[in-house]
Amino acid sequence: MIRAREVRLVSETGEQLGVFSPREALRIAEERGLDLVEVAPNAKPPVCKIMDYGRYKYEQAKREREARKKQKVVTIKEVKMRPNIEEHDFAVRRRQAESFLRDGDKVKATIMFRGREVVHAELGKEVLDRLLEAVKDLCVVERPAKLEGKNMVMILAPKANLEPRTAQQGQEQ
Repeated sequence: MIRAREVRLVSETGEQLGVFSPREALRIAEERGLDLVEVAPNAKPPVCKIMDYGRYKYEQAKREREARKKQKVVTIKEVKMRPNIEEHDFAVRRRQAESFLRDGDKVKATIMFRGREVVHAELGKEVLDRLLEAVKDLCVVERPAKLEGKNMVMILAPKANLEPRTAQQGQEQ
């Protein structure tokens, strides 16, 4: 499949073997029981490497799987409240928000207005400000409180220096 007139050949150990015709390079690779793979098609002349292509693809897929394992998927957890929330209910929502932030998740704090309550949006803003004041050491405001239809929404993101809780720490609380 290599169409160039001549190719620079690199051995499986990375050693330069020289410039060969593609047919000669393929013969050398077959003598060693390996594959000839074009690694730099835009070079002059193109660079081909002798390698076990199946093993190379396997190791590449393995590296990608490891990289996917290490990445953290950030989820958004929602805490819903009403503008006239009672003190105990507020404390429960505050603890939920703290827990979500400690776990490394973002928190979407929502105040739901019913009927004509939306006229008094400042009451909802006060509740969100109280929540922010209670969890300010754990988070940064990603999106400040904003009225969207009949809901007021604020998004909090965990601080970067906050270490996530382990499963054991989560059970202790």
